[in-house]
Amino acid sequence: MTDEARERAKMRLDEVKGFYSHLGIFLVINVLLVLVNILTSPGQWWFYWVTVFWGIALIFHGSRVFGKGKVFSSEWEEKKIQQYIEEESRKK
Repeated sequence: MTDEARERAKMRLDEVKGFYSHLGIFLVINVLLVLVNILTSPGQWWFYWVTVFWGIALIFHGSRVFGKGKVFSSEWEEKKIQQYIEEESRKK
């Protein structure tokens, strides 16, 4: 395995670890919010607003990490850089 491949694998692993950390924090905090909501204002359910919007952010995070055909992946960036370099060289 080359150093470059190892570095890419390490970056990918860090992305996956980051997502699972985010998921764990999401679960713990939202359980705590439900408990606080039940204990402080049982007639008014406000915790779900945090859960819904944070859940949407978590879905986006997961799709960025695990999604197929990532729009703004490093491969996409590299292709765009090469495209712009070729366009500039044609202009000269």
